Amino acid sequence: MDTVVKTILEEDQEEEGKGLVIFGRDVSKIPCFRESFLYGVSSGVGVGLAAFLKTSRPLFSQHVGMATFTVTTLLYWSYCRYEWSKQKFDAQLLQESLKDKLKYEGTVVERELEKQGVLKTA
Repeated sequence: MDTVVKTILEEDQEEEGKGLVIFGRDVSKIPCFRESFLYGVSSGVGVGLAAFLKTSRPLFSQHVGMATFTVTTLLYWSYCRYEWSKQKFDAQLLQESLKDKLKYEGTVVERELEKQGVLKTA
């Protein structure tokens, strides 16, 4: 199930459990937050550990791990939010076209729109 559909379904269901609240906002409700930080933390720890095993310099390894965490989190966040926005936009277009289809169903306007190619028949 795509993220937009999950978000829409989660908005309909009010959950009693509280998530982590930062600056008055529940971060569990922010799309892509969890995935971005999971990828960032795991890659930061992995690359930091690999840097330590290769160089045996703890401070350098901490810097490399933190930089990897930051870059991975920001890049994945940007990519995920872009894809989420595209899916949300497409879902809104689909919803509007379905409303138009239902509104014009069985009327003369529907036949005219089908001839023009605006509405598709099933």
